[in-house]
Amino acid sequence: MDRRKFLKHSSLASSLFFVPSFVRAFEEVASSKLGYKRLVIIQLSGGNDGLNTVIPFRNDLYYKARPTIGIAKSNIIKLNDEVGLHSSLKPLKRLYDKGFLSIINNVGYPNPVRSHFRSMDIWQTATDSNKYSQSGWIGRYLDHYGKQPHSAIEVNESLSLAMKGERINAIATQDAKSLYKLSKDPYFKNILKHQNDAHLSEHNLGYLYKSMIAAESSAKYIFETSKTISSKKEYPNNTFGKQMKTTAQFINSHIETKVFYTSLGGFDTHVNQLNAQKRLLGIYANSIEAFVQDLKDNDTFKDTLILTFSEFGRRVKQNASVGTDHGTANNVFVIGENLKKQGFYNNMASLNDLDDNGDLKFEIDFRTIYATVLDKWLEVDDKKILDNSFNRLGFI
Repeated sequence: MDRRKFLKHSSLASSLFFVPSFVRAFEEVASSKLGYKRLVIIQLSGGNDGLNTVIPFRNDLYYKARPTIGIAKSNIIKLNDEVGLHSSLKPLKRLYDKGFLSIINNVGYPNPVRSHFRSMDIWQTATDSNKYSQSGWIGRYLDHYGKQPHSAIEVNESLSLAMKGERINAIATQDAKSLYKLSKDPYFKNILKHQNDAHLSEHNLGYLYKSMIAAESSAKYIFETSKTISSKKEYPNNTFGKQMKTTAQFINSHIETKVFYTSLGGFDTHVNQLNAQKRLLGIYANSIEAFVQDLKDNDTFKDTLILTFSEFGRRVKQNASVGTDHGTANNVFVIGENLKKQGFYNNMASLNDLDDNGDLKFEIDFRTIYATVLDKWLEVDDKKILDNSFNRLGFI
């Protein structure tokens, strides 16, 4: 079959640019470093206000800068005599008390950018703020160490830049059954029936065939493996809760996936921040607690590390709309059973020593966290993936 006839007689002609995201599969890459440890990444999209999440309630400068939106001391979950958590984070406090939580403060990067899209790109690609990349840090991990098309899964409808490699992309799906049914669509059958055509090559869509065959195989594997597990744990009835429940189902079924990526949006709180953040943090914390308990019930928590980040924090001073504007440094949560540094990894940022724009000064480059996770948890060469050398932190 030549290229012209193939395009004429298949639905690819009308659907080439609308290939479902899971078709962005990848070739098998040899690896000697794929164990059972799993990484779950949670993105709080919009820029969560870290200063109202981990709160310096004994600091008068905090309340001076936030006369309206500063959290009252009586509503704070105290972690020590100086710092506490937002009242919606009671489930997180229980994880903290068990030694399952490490809070890393003042995380950011040099020359910060306050654009949502650009800052998120920086976090997802792990590049300098003045550089651009078409591949994400997890995507490059897959380029070097991916083994199967399901070595990384984003539990979402579309794929984030973080999960896109130079040669390999992760799979995006919210539901294993739907993914499997989609792979059985006549559209795919019409294409895949040509897979053995001797004239196919890299130049006439042979590579697309190879990718789609791998994607179909992964869809079947994910569905048939994960359907053997049905979670008995009750999760919050919202989109994020469902994402975490699906992620737990994948992990508890022992699917051969190393990295899972999820997200919770809505944190761009320029206006009337208090109610919005309270609701969102509650969704996050309750879902995380259910997720951790689900893993513990199935003896998989010990092999799972959960990393939560947001693209930037908020300004120290509240704005005129009873909210906060885009800031810089923020806190990162690391959740796991065998943390070497439990509780606070480092001190809160100084409110006496702000940058020239009145923002918190960053202390820890987020890429040092990535380097630590890659090296100490996933046990791979972080320099290959980050294209630079970064210090290791001692939280794992």
